[in-house]
Formats: sequence, structure tokens, C-alpha cells
Amino acid sequence: MFALKCGFSNYLHAMEITNYDTLLKAAKQQPEPQRFLFVFVSKSLADDHNEAQAEKFKAGLGGELTPVMTVDKPLDELSSFDALVAESELLQKPWDMVLVGCLSGQNGVMPTAEDSMKHLEAMMKTVEMGGTLSKYMVFDKSGTPLLFS
Repeated sequence: MFALKCGFSNYLHAMEITNYDTLLKAAKQQPEPQRFLFVFVSKSLADDHNEAQAEKFKAGLGGELTPVMTVDKPLDELSSFDALVAESELLQKPWDMVLVGCLSGQNGVMPTAEDSMKHLEAMMKTVEMGGTLSKYMVFDKSGTPLLFS
């Protein structure tokens, strides 16, 4: 179960989020409009890697993360993870995982794209600096949720 970390109301009971669809369902239950923030990330092996790091990376662990693109969308423009992947592929920028955050509106007003810029920049900085990703929902390209500690 994931904690709700997307600007969702505190008074709602924790909801089990097992995939992208349940994340969208939880967002739809919020009293304020939600704008989703996406940072698409590629992973690679560092140029100065050693053999142990290469083996770990080959097993799907470790490596370096690099943000490759960002997008923000109001909840009503989102449908399925497959649709998100298809849209991202139009930009032809390869990625391996996507970090997802949310901004909650106030008084029924959706946060604007401009409102989301500083949050997207902070998300990218977190990736670039090797910061804690556990505060975001993270999915691999197949839509499987990933956990970071």
C-alpha cells in the first residue's frame, strides 16, 4: 500500500494504491481539483562503474537516474497508464520510469501549468541530486509501481 502523497486531503482514510488506475481513482475522490505532475526518468550505468555495479545494474538495481522530460496535466485529461505511455512516446525520448506527484487546487480552482513549474523543477532536482524518491509515486514503463527507500 502506498501513502497518499499527492496533495490529497488528510481527512480521507488511506486508500490502497496498487497501480495507476487506483491512483487516479483516489484523486477523483478529492474535494479539490488535482493537477498531476510527471517526471520521466531514464536510468543508466555510470561511466566509472565497477564490475559489481554492472552486475547490480544488469539485475535491475542501482545505476544513475536522469530526468528526460516533464509534463503536468489536470486529472480530467488523464485516462490510463497505456495512454500516458503512448503520449510520451510521441516525443521520442526514451525513459524507464516516471515519478508522479500532484498539486491540489484551492476553493475549486485547478492549479495552473505555471503553478506546477516550481514543483516539477523540484522533482527534477531530487532526481539529479540523488534525493529521496519515496515521496513520489513511481511506475516503470509497464505501469508496475516501484518502491524506493
